Amino acid sequence: MVVSCRVLKLARQPYYRWLHQPVPEADLVAAYRANALFDAHRDDPEFGHRLLADEATASGQPMADQTAWRICHDNQWFSVFGKRKARGNGIRPGPAVHDDLVKRDFTADRPNQLWLTDITEHRTGQGKLYVCAVKDVFAGKIVGYSIDARMTSRLALNALNNAVALRGNVAGCVVHSDRGSQFRSRKFVRALKRHGLVGSMGRVGAAGDNAAMESFFSLLQNNVLDRKPWATRIELRIAIVTWIERTYHRRRRQSRLGRLTPVEFETMMNTQVVLAA
Repeated sequence: MVVSCRVLKLARQPYYRWLHQPVPEADLVAAYRANALFDAHRDDPEFGHRLLADEATASGQPMADQTAWRICHDNQWFSVFGKRKARGNGIRPGPAVHDDLVKRDFTADRPNQLWLTDITEHRTGQGKLYVCAVKDVFAGKIVGYSIDARMTSRLALNALNNAVALRGNVAGCVVHSDRGSQFRSRKFVRALKRHGLVGSMGRVGAAGDNAAMESFFSLLQNNVLDRKPWATRIELRIAIVTWIERTYHRRRRQSRLGRLTPVEFETMMNTQVVLAA
């Protein structure tokens, strides 16, 4: 060893350190982090680098978002997100049946204080499929949704009734929507009153008046609807329900919730309320 180091003009101490640990600790850490990010990307290719970093941290490989971005960028592990396609049928909404009680303040101090609702659509090989969802602003959880081949008032009504059935006593909760005919229908308005809910509507042509709900549909569009062509309505229906219940509620951590998922955040807050009582 001594002769070899002398001939190769190598310092002995660094050489012995290399023999003891051929792979530097920093390289090992980087490899473990890359493996964790790759596993998360393989399981959920729609996740961006921040969500992949959350998944890696949960698996025992914590890292900063910037580190995750660098590793993902170097390995070309990009999200499958695409740009959202413009929607609209050119029909101008009718007059509001409620005042705008939200005024773009999409915050809530407790569950069942403010709900948002809207409808989106997507084509399949069998025709269009419509989704109406109700989102609780407090934790961002989808508390009710309805999926149908027709965009009628029944679609919105079923989503609302499903939300009420899940949440129980919701009297006083504000339900904010756009001015679509489904939300202005007599059946929907009567359902609001029957459950003690308070209606609210945004202005015409002001997409920002329901931006928090639009952000959820943008995620749904990128993660499910635009991922591939959908041959049948039932195939797309299953994909939507699976993504909402498995990924959005239980795996997609949100910065505004302290990197918790909607289910984790609600569980933690409800536990704190019980302990405080």
